[in-house]
Amino acid sequence: MARPREFDEEAVLDAAVQCFWSRGYEATSVRDLIESTGLTGASIYNAFGDKRTFYRKALAHYVQESIADRIRRCEGMAPRAAIGAFFAEILNRSLSDQDHKGCMLVNAALEVAPHDAEFREDVASVLTQLQAFFLGCVAAGQADGTITTSLSAEDLARHLLGVLMGVRVLARVRPERAVLEGVVSCAFALLDGGVSRAA
Repeated sequence: MARPREFDEEAVLDAAVQCFWSRGYEATSVRDLIESTGLTGASIYNAFGDKRTFYRKALAHYVQESIADRIRRCEGMAPRAAIGAFFAEILNRSLSDQDHKGCMLVNAALEVAPHDAEFREDVASVLTQLQAFFLGCVAAGQADGTITTSLSAEDLARHLLGVLMGVRVLARVRPERAVLEGVVSCAFALLDGGVSRAA
């Protein structure tokens, strides 16, 4: 019989996320992962595979714990309010990120995805889910009159996805409230038909 694992897999993945997220994929060594998780190199390899496989699992864990969780929480709100709450949380996270780590998914899109087809598919899949969330909100908001119908729901959803990506990249080098809120407020003004409302 296989021996049961003698560690908390969720805690190890949390530690790996923080390690990869703060250093980036290339700059993270196996020794860094050993130090951050408290596992031996052999234990890491046996449980999670090589560094690339471990990074992929850590990225999936980050997506579930951060992005998917945020979508779930916002989906229960009124459509226009859901978009506002989603971006309010993004702004808060971006402005309170003292290490300027940004978003691990966006970082993967910039660092790894261009050179690795599997990661490109992984990242694209999450971006598709984000766009679908925005599309659902916009379509429902257009139906209840809280979002303009002057542009298609599809185009507004694509725009919101682009704003989200832009804010997360900007926050790494210019984590200034006026800059980030300015970007988001223009997106809200577009949703509101040119008249900005509070998020």
